[in-house]
Amino acid sequence: MTPWRWAGLAAVVAIACFSTWKVDAWRHGKQLADLSASHQADLTAISNTAAAQVRQALEKQQAAQKILADHDAKATKEKAHALAENEKLRADVAAGDRRLRLAGRCSANSGDLPDTARATSLDDGTTVELAGAAGRTVFDIRAGIIKDRAALKGLQEYVRGVCR
Repeated sequence: MTPWRWAGLAAVVAIACFSTWKVDAWRHGKQLADLSASHQADLTAISNTAAAQVRQALEKQQAAQKILADHDAKATKEKAHALAENEKLRADVAAGDRRLRLAGRCSANSGDLPDTARATSLDDGTTVELAGAAGRTVFDIRAGIIKDRAALKGLQEYVRGVCR
């Protein structure tokens, strides 16, 4: 074979190799583009799903906060009303417009009374009128009970309405 033939054959082999390499590069580039587009579509779908979940969680949180605020406003109003009523009763007793009386029963056979008191006649089912300081103490205790009940009711409403 002549050197020209070898050169021609080498040129044909080089052109074939280059063409094969170029076609393979084009196919590989197309595969990479397809993979990139598929990856981008997956990322978009994941992002949209995450955004929807965040939006739902935020709406649920806002609804829970609204329920909590409504319960809190209602409980605060009820507590303020009950405490105002207690203060009105306290003021009426202090002014002498009302009397604070407790129903009670003392029995001579109960053993709670000293022997000197047993000899006297006791009336079962009478009322006892408290002194001013004792009456204020009763209203203080009542105010504490009102506050405790309001707090307990508020917590129960919170658990029922928000924590479900």
